[in-house]
Amino acid sequence: QVQLVESGGGLVQAGGSLRLSCAASGRTFSRTTMAWFRQVPGKEREFVAAISWSGVSIDYADSVKGRFTISRGNAKNTLYLQMNSLKPEDTAVYYCAATYKPTIYRGSDEYGYWGQGTQVTVSS
Repeated sequence: QVQLVESGGGLVQAGGSLRLSCAASGRTFSRTTMAWFRQVPGKEREFVAAISWSGVSIDYADSVKGRFTISRGNAKNTLYLQMNSLKPEDTAVYYCAATYKPTIYRGSDEYGYWGQGTQVTVSS
């Protein structure tokens, strides 16, 4: 089992920045593929970014490419999402997710472990 706890959400003006963190505990974190998803009420959970356990493979949704950066600190069992140039449409609950599958995925069904989410609100 992997337990995931997100933090770092909040209210920010458009154009601002936030850094989300996801602290992992339980089974070996360094061998997990990790991802960030986001969800707004009434919509499907949306892929944001994913990173392989080594950090070599990274994928971003087109909507965040060039503005968001995913990274991980395996020694600290922590996943990060640096979000710059935030837009009102980035407003959502952001979730971190983990899988022991070796490939990065965009589908939420591929991830078996989820955090409780952290709210990000971007005002215009």
